[in-house]
Amino acid sequence: MQAIHQALHRQKQEEQRSSQTPAPNRGKKPDFRAMVQNKEMQSALGSGLLMLIAWGTAPYFGTLSIMLYIVAYAVGGWTKAKEGIETLVKERDLDVNLLMIAASLGAAAIGYWNEGAMLIFIFALSGALESYATERSHKDISSLLALKPETALRIEDGQMNLVAIDDLQPGDLLLVKPGELIPADGVVYRGSSFINQSSITGESLPVDKVAGDEVYAGTVNGDGALYVEVTKSAEGSLFGKIIKMVEEAQAEVPDSQRFMERFEGIYARIVVGVTLLVIAGTPLLLGWTWNEAFYKAMVFLVVASPCALVSSIMPVMLSAMSSSARRGILFKGGAHMENMARTQVVAFDKTGTLTMGTPQVTDIITAENVDRAQLLAAVAAIENLSMHPLARAIVDQANKENITLQEAEHVQALTGWGIEGTVNDVIWSIGKTDVLGSMQSEEMIGRNVDTDEHGANHMKVSSEWVDVCSRLEGEGKTVSAVMADGELVGLIAMRDTVRPQAAAAVKKLEAMGVKVAMLTGDRARSASVIARETGVSMVYADLLPEDKVKQVQALRKQYGPVLMVGDGVNDAPALAAATVGMGMGLSGSGTALEVADAVLMNDNIEEIAWVIGQARRAQRTVKQNMFFAITVILALIVGNFLQDVALPLGVVGHEGSTILVILNGLRLLR
Repeated sequence: MQAIHQALHRQKQEEQRSSQTPAPNRGKKPDFRAMVQNKEMQSALGSGLLMLIAWGTAPYFGTLSIMLYIVAYAVGGWTKAKEGIETLVKERDLDVNLLMIAASLGAAAIGYWNEGAMLIFIFALSGALESYATERSHKDISSLLALKPETALRIEDGQMNLVAIDDLQPGDLLLVKPGELIPADGVVYRGSSFINQSSITGESLPVDKVAGDEVYAGTVNGDGALYVEVTKSAEGSLFGKIIKMVEEAQAEVPDSQRFMERFEGIYARIVVGVTLLVIAGTPLLLGWTWNEAFYKAMVFLVVASPCALVSSIMPVMLSAMSSSARRGILFKGGAHMENMARTQVVAFDKTGTLTMGTPQVTDIITAENVDRAQLLAAVAAIENLSMHPLARAIVDQANKENITLQEAEHVQALTGWGIEGTVNDVIWSIGKTDVLGSMQSEEMIGRNVDTDEHGANHMKVSSEWVDVCSRLEGEGKTVSAVMADGELVGLIAMRDTVRPQAAAAVKKLEAMGVKVAMLTGDRARSASVIARETGVSMVYADLLPEDKVKQVQALRKQYGPVLMVGDGVNDAPALAAATVGMGMGLSGSGTALEVADAVLMNDNIEEIAWVIGQARRAQRTVKQNMFFAITVILALIVGNFLQDVALPLGVVGHEGSTILVILNGLRLLR
């Protein structure tokens, strides 16, 4: 404590001068400045500018005009030509880049310098737009990478030392000044402030933090100094896990995109074959002149290239992933966004997913001659030495009621039953209610329960214990029996609390036509109570981890693709078995996050309906793009051979359709 005071005194003036670090930019509108700063966009615009200058000088300075066109070709087409040649040499395959360069050079060869330059310009522009979509997606998904803290102020022996975050260990005490980034996952030891957690959870409003609250690396401290005790190393932090997920997301592509890439190579060969056939065959078979045949072949090479078709998928998926990231839903790859659109069933784990995962005391029932406060004080004193969730719930209840905990002695765990200890020379025991069965035969007389002026329930007759216990368990509560010197003196009922958004989340999913199931290892009675409160229609209880896997497989077989949502280690096998596994970002275990295909960073399960809807919008947009692209290609091909489509019109029609499908995909950024 003295070290903290010393550190605070040294830094007081600096803290007063510290300025707020601005929150991460989470704007949803296109950033035109960033778009222009994109290198590919600069090359495309430079190519277009040179094309216009060359076109303007052509009537007066023919040679200069051609030289400017050549420079325009080089500026706009160099990158694409390099990519196409690398694909040809390394993979022995053709792609759309090489087709476009060949078409533009062919146009120049027959004197259509402006048309070839226009083709290069529009092709480079469409590529730049797709590159912008990729950059925007990666920026929204991994904007927190720029917020990665590098150093931390660690307090050691009253001194503050600047250390690298990789050197931090659990238990270290850090000072985080106003406006600074939280350097590591931890718990507030002292101080209060508000934290901007938008980069981690997607929450739009800052969250107040006081002593005992958790904080996360990469989030921004507000206007108060915080002393934070580190709980996780840099690699094990939530921030570190997100970074790993971002790397996976950037490396993975949807199955439809993989198919399109394979199709592109086959289709490119066909286009080249038909182009050569038109050049060599039509003069012999149809009597066309060589110039006429070459011109039509160049038009065909332009209009038949699958640029728009190839660009129909990835910009859409990247935009959908980007908008999801802003809502606090992080995907590990476009393939999972694609699978999300097909979801027919959402299967929730119960504890920690539909519920908060933290039990709370709901009922304390005492024998007639036992004081409620005395019973709670004694039991809490004993349970204060246990880390069991039910024990913590009892201690928390005592703290809420401002009950002073006494000293407990001789505390020991009773294997398979509970715990006992001595308080004020009385041996108190708390554990499972199976002791009621043996007591029922000994003490069966009467059936009344009275309530005193303090709200405590008192049992008048012993046989009523079993009935009340059954009633409480029927309400989905976990009941513990309390004994004093071997005599049953009370019951304490606890229950996990339902997440505030759970009922609304289920209702939204069912309104979309998605079935909702609950998979839990809890007892059927407890599960059915939670199901009634949340509106879940299909309940599967008493499941071991392997049983959850079997149930997920059964749901997939009966209904179709399944989205499994869970938070615990025991949910990991089911997350892996589902079509899409979604982990809970804040409360989820490291194993669940590792296995999950997507992570709900803010634990707000109400967002699940939104992200399924967004994935479906993305799927519809892909279909729209593909239909439009195929229609334009077929119309231009038919028009070329039946109506003599001019090369400029072919260029504008083909490349214009490419730009349109990319812009249509960018709509999902909103």
